[in-house]
Amino acid sequence: MNLNQVTILSLDLDKAVIFYKTLGLNLIVDALPYYARFLCPDDNATFSIHKVEQLSQNSETSIYFECENLDDKVSNLISQGIIFDELPNDKPWLWREVRLKDLYGNQLILYFAGENRINPPWKIKT
Repeated sequence: MNLNQVTILSLDLDKAVIFYKTLGLNLIVDALPYYARFLCPDDNATFSIHKVEQLSQNSETSIYFECENLDDKVSNLISQGIIFDELPNDKPWLWREVRLKDLYGNQLILYFAGENRINPPWKIKT
């Protein structure tokens, strides 16, 4: 597995985008005021922000791990006793995903996006 996509929550995406651009991340998807995705400058890892009306007291961070052979990986994990909240399915954002929680309730998403992770059809033209 390869960790390459983390999504955090924000009350104000306009301010958050300015902050993360200032840190040096490259904006690649601008769906303001609800969503923004950045490409980390040193590799192909991406980081995104999703707007919410209120932040929860509990962590709502989603941690993504990309797996090329997602269905095989899930079958293997199920055989090892791992319980999934959602089995492999294709999403409208062109990713195939499964969802599960870690031991502390953090949302984990195993997925395969291929080229669509960095180059979705709606990518900002630079």
